Amino acid sequence: MEQLINKNSRIEVVDALRGFAVMAIILVHNLEHFIFPVYPTDSPNWLNILDQGIFNGIFSLFAGKAYAIFALLFGFTFYIQTNNQRKRGKDFGYRFLWRLILLVGFATLNAAFFPAGDVLLLFVVTGPILFFTRNWSNKAIIITSVIFLLQPIEWYHYIANLINPTHRLPNLKVGEMYAEVAEYIKGGNFWDFILGNITLGQKASLLWAINAGRFFQTAGLFLLGFYIGKKQLFVSSEKNLHFWVKILIVSAIAFAPLYTLKDLIMDNTPIIRQTAGTAFDMWQKLAFTLVLVASFILLYQNKKFHNRVNNLCFYGRMSLTNYIAQSIIGAIIYFPFGLYLAPYCGYTVSLLIGFFTFLLQVKFCKWWLSKHKQGPLELIWHKWTWLGVNNKQ
Repeated sequence: MEQLINKNSRIEVVDALRGFAVMAIILVHNLEHFIFPVYPTDSPNWLNILDQGIFNGIFSLFAGKAYAIFALLFGFTFYIQTNNQRKRGKDFGYRFLWRLILLVGFATLNAAFFPAGDVLLLFVVTGPILFFTRNWSNKAIIITSVIFLLQPIEWYHYIANLINPTHRLPNLKVGEMYAEVAEYIKGGNFWDFILGNITLGQKASLLWAINAGRFFQTAGLFLLGFYIGKKQLFVSSEKNLHFWVKILIVSAIAFAPLYTLKDLIMDNTPIIRQTAGTAFDMWQKLAFTLVLVASFILLYQNKKFHNRVNNLCFYGRMSLTNYIAQSIIGAIIYFPFGLYLAPYCGYTVSLLIGFFTFLLQVKFCKWWLSKHKQGPLELIWHKWTWLGVNNKQ
């Protein structure tokens, strides 16, 4: 590959990739108005066409993929922490469980401003899989990851329906919950908004994740990230670059038929859409996620690309701070208790707002990291993780 960077860029590429994922999440959330679907009703036709193109493009590229990259890197970070402690003869497992408890607080803070609930709480619920598998062999970890990524619950319900046509998935009443969420959002009362989000919103989000196949996919991605760490696949070497080229080719080839099959399956009965359809939807998104990850890693070895996306490293190092801050900023911009700009922002304008938010956050990150080693929330999480431990590094 041309113009390979000579230094070991493992940490840099991970930071940049994490920054890319959070940036993509911000763009998707802005287009969705943070799950507040209120948009202009009298836009000119040319703008409606542009808006639809923007929506289709951003969602095709990032929806369901950005969070997946975030989850993959969560598992990788667990490997880094576990390995660092193992070198000292210590077991990081129980400290990791405490770290997940702390993450509940950050998840609640983010959910307070994000009516859809929060993916961080999903990470908390699925995170213990890393604790239980921390001492497993590489082979056992990758096999378990694949099993989870195959979406076993969806296939169980699909087969159960074939055997017994009256079999149905449990009704988790997610639609009814989100209808309640919409009502208190429209009310515009700040405290009702906060209280509803951290209770009903969080519950609806977790149950939606189960319906959408994200529960097992997240666990599988955690283990895949853990495996990538154990195999040192983010280290820049010719062998690893060949590996990522293979991943790119296989994933790109797999994506098209998986996407086509998903569309065909979605034309069937509700039970088939909810089972086999969900599984194929998760698979096509996973394939495209791997295309994005492999492409980014390979392109990052090129000096020109590396220099152009260098700001993502700063952004990725403060991913928790940026992720939560974007929810607070978005709530103030779009919701009735704040500026209530949602009725005036179509997809194009919302995308521009998302980019502007991202650029402001990058500027803040560069300033903050010029004075500190970690972002503000990262620093709190780190210090509280190691409460009662003097020699922690």
